[in-house]
Amino acid sequence: LDEKRSDYFPNVFEGNIWIEARQKQAQDKFDRGFFTRQLADNFGNGLSNFFPLLLHADGSSLLERAGTRPNLSEAAAAYLERLGAEPEDLFYHALAVLHAPAYRSENAGALRQDWPRLPLPPAGESLQASAALGRRVAALLDSETPVPGVTCGTIRDELKGIAVFRRLDGKPARPEAGDLDLTAGWGHAGKGGVTMPGRGRIEKTLNAEHSTLNAHLSVERSAFSVERSLDIYLNDAACWRNVPEAVWDYTIGGYQVIKKWLSYREKPLLGRGLTPGEVRHVTDTARRLAALIGMQRELDGSYRAMAMAE
Repeated sequence: LDEKRSDYFPNVFEGNIWIEARQKQAQDKFDRGFFTRQLADNFGNGLSNFFPLLLHADGSSLLERAGTRPNLSEAAAAYLERLGAEPEDLFYHALAVLHAPAYRSENAGALRQDWPRLPLPPAGESLQASAALGRRVAALLDSETPVPGVTCGTIRDELKGIAVFRRLDGKPARPEAGDLDLTAGWGHAGKGGVTMPGRGRIEKTLNAEHSTLNAHLSVERSAFSVERSLDIYLNDAACWRNVPEAVWDYTIGGYQVIKKWLSYREKPLLGRGLTPGEVRHVTDTARRLAALIGMQRELDGSYRAMAMAE
């Protein structure tokens, strides 16, 4: 953002993937480690750095794949060779560790001071098991790619009732009548055209259908209890029903994910109502975040096993 990055662009090509991080986490809560397949710049609250799986290669070495080479230090390459593992395994392992709540809390002080330091499994099987978790995290964070059971196909039972769009009177939505207009006060234009967040309209409700989460999601029971279910309003006529409070509060890069998305799409800012696809996107995002929260015990167990083995 502050100077040209001519060495960045050659590494942006089809098939490459990136992990976002910061050298220092300005806030007490660490929520970096975003996954992306796209050209990206400053992400969330604070300057971002993006670490690609692959780098562009000029073809000068016979050891490099045509046009690319793994983004590995000599030490990392030696580690993978010793375990008989691939660069992708290390990449997704890093993603899994960064999203383990236990790692984030136990290393909070260090994460405010410098780059994340990650434990390395001593065995290839452990690395690959952690990488498998990281691939699941990546799929949930990659909003451009459908996830079976979460955003497409047969939706998992514990996710079906999350963020369901409804007109308050139960009738079919009529976009032409403004049912998809976002006018509940989620954002407004500030000085210089900067979008400022608003309070919007939220109502806490008791939804019986939401209770299935308690039996399925691997998180603390209170995080998805029926008492913590929210209805998020588009306008006076429609809302997304049954958004778990833990999902609504989930942040990436310092911002609440769904609330931030809504703040830019108030009708006066967007100049139109939402499309059916955009309404569905909010539902899909809520389900992605719920599934990601549901992985937290698995991620913690994997991290702690590796931390103890070091």
